[in-house]
Amino acid sequence: MRKLLVANRGEIAVRVIRAGRELGVRTVAVCSEADTDALHVRLADEHVVIGPAPAARSYLDSDAVLSAAARSGADAVHPGYGFLSERAAFAQQVADAGMTFVGPSPEAIRLMGDKALARSTAARAGVPTVPGSDGAVTDLSDALEAAERVGYPIAVKAAAGGGGRGIRIVESPDELRTALPLAQAEAAAAFGSGEVYLERFVPRARHIEVQVFGDGEHFLHLGERECSLQRRRQKIVEEACAPGLPARVRQAMTEAAVRLAAEVSYSGAGTVEFLYDSVREEFFFIEMNTRIQVEHPVTEMVTGRDLVREQLTVAAGASLSFTQEEVELRGHAMEFRLNAENPDLGFMPSPGTITAMRMPGGPFVRVDSGCEQGGQVSPFYDSLIAKLIVWGDTRETALARARRALDEVEVEGVATTAPFLRALADLPEFVEADYHTTFLESRLAGRASGHDGTGRTA
Repeated sequence: MRKLLVANRGEIAVRVIRAGRELGVRTVAVCSEADTDALHVRLADEHVVIGPAPAARSYLDSDAVLSAAARSGADAVHPGYGFLSERAAFAQQVADAGMTFVGPSPEAIRLMGDKALARSTAARAGVPTVPGSDGAVTDLSDALEAAERVGYPIAVKAAAGGGGRGIRIVESPDELRTALPLAQAEAAAAFGSGEVYLERFVPRARHIEVQVFGDGEHFLHLGERECSLQRRRQKIVEEACAPGLPARVRQAMTEAAVRLAAEVSYSGAGTVEFLYDSVREEFFFIEMNTRIQVEHPVTEMVTGRDLVREQLTVAAGASLSFTQEEVELRGHAMEFRLNAENPDLGFMPSPGTITAMRMPGGPFVRVDSGCEQGGQVSPFYDSLIAKLIVWGDTRETALARARRALDEVEVEGVATTAPFLRALADLPEFVEADYHTTFLESRLAGRASGHDGTGRTA
């Protein structure tokens, strides 16, 4: 690997460029016309403008990205996360062009990208799956029959969905009759496929994911992450390792994740996501993300392993640089996602110019960002400004460090979620690690109605 094209923007593009430069690999940034002055463009050795601001005409235009790679003489492409990262067709295009795709095979992406196929693949590998339909449901009668077998409440999910999108919860056959055609139409519009499948809905579930890695022959895990603190099914805070997870469950979950990676001959970084029922101490496979995750830094902090560097070396043909026995989990890490949104206005995006920006520092504090003072938060892309990651020898130490670091955040020119995140760090349920995937939504809904989400007056 001599020259790497980074097919992304923002903090993940910066992260990949840094890893490439440490390996002595020249880097090529792609950018839209709105991002020509962005940090990732200035850090790369060279850049190529691939289209106008809308992502569909730039970062999501696979032909434009491949053309940029060819013109620049790149021999490898790293897709980051989002955009083209989990498109099997794009991975195949890269390979067909004679370049290395930094990620798993197109076939692995295809298998795991179709949620119905992923469920059947997981079941074949002996990974527990949420009780649900046998693949996609084709019509209402199939859906009603499957729902009766599984039991209500159920989740109607887009087979090609991801990131918490394309999900409807239904409580009865009548609700299913209404929800099914709507879910199919939404899935077709959002993902290009109207196929949906059904799963049992687990109330008060925790969202726990396992970081896996493979080189096509050897497969291992680097522990798990707690990702239950979510709003609109989007993660806000992540932790490694998951607090309060029984050792027996942790071992079974990580072993299941590795079995799935082996089942698809996985290569590179991947994440196997599970729902965990803490009452029954049962876990169920949700999906596998065939890319680097936004929250990968917390795993890096507790393992001391550079996951992006490992992605690049494995893609270049090397075997994994460590064994399962050499993976040690030390201390506790947390990641807080700082977005340009206004919590007082329903988390409305706040695009604009960052007129001032100061990020925290100090021992065991890490900030991953693609923004800086004078930079633009564009209305065309995700509003993420930075990821604030902290480590401590215990969860309590990490949380105290997070509070101190959040107090140091200063951003002017755009509204941010910093005050919201700081308040979150003091929330008793968060302090006690007593939360689940719908906890924050109910809490926010309670505040909006004049209560705190528990029935008490706020």
